[in-house]
Amino acid sequence: MRKRFTDKDHELLRKTPRYTELSVHFFGNKIKIPDSASLLFLNHELFELEIYKFSTVKKEPLIIDCGANIGLSIIYFKTLYPDAKLIAFEPDKNIFDYLQFNIASFDFQNVELINKGLYKEETTLSFFSEGADGGRIASDNDNKALIKISTVKLSGYLKNQQVDFLKIDIEGAEADVLIECQDELKNVKNIFIEYHSFSDKPQTLSMILSILQNNGFRYYIEHTGVKSNHPFINIENYVGFDNQLNIFGYRK
Repeated sequence: MRKRFTDKDHELLRKTPRYTELSVHFFGNKIKIPDSASLLFLNHELFELEIYKFSTVKKEPLIIDCGANIGLSIIYFKTLYPDAKLIAFEPDKNIFDYLQFNIASFDFQNVELINKGLYKEETTLSFFSEGADGGRIASDNDNKALIKISTVKLSGYLKNQQVDFLKIDIEGAEADVLIECQDELKNVKNIFIEYHSFSDKPQTLSMILSILQNNGFRYYIEHTGVKSNHPFINIENYVGFDNQLNIFGYRK
């Protein structure tokens, strides 16, 4: 894979404080970003570890990206399958502006960007706009950086079509969304879910895994994000989460 950053831009990213807007070149195209640390992290996960890598014989696979953020995942998918059709959701209007700019900079075709969140119903919700890659539906404890977002149901986008890859990284709303769309998961070949465990709410991992199993998926799980080295002694907590997992659902 060809070089992503120039040496100058990479050094700039390493030295720039968090939540500072920057313009850098990525694969030779100008992109705008709201936060250097999240870009470096996503670059590592997506382009070095390639956690979304999947195989298909289709020239134009359908990929649905729930939680597209500033577009790094779309750039990765288009690098993997240039003719892929993508439907991508990002609810935060501030982040969505970065997403639109970056996708336009690459001049990708067959990419539909939707400025809405996914949820169990179509409604308007309060949303914690974290400023980078950690925005989420607001909890009762959130009292600043709140905006309003519109939501849609995922089931309508899965119905009556074959989805080759479904990515769900929506900062804690994944259980509600999977419950809502579970009857349509039969149309999905590969699914990636980032599971978030809220420290002050019941855990939903068993529910998510049951939905996957009931829809014919096998799964592989790896740890990411929040880590507690001695969980019997102390559970670490970051922005309200006490555990994060990457779940890879696939069909044999």
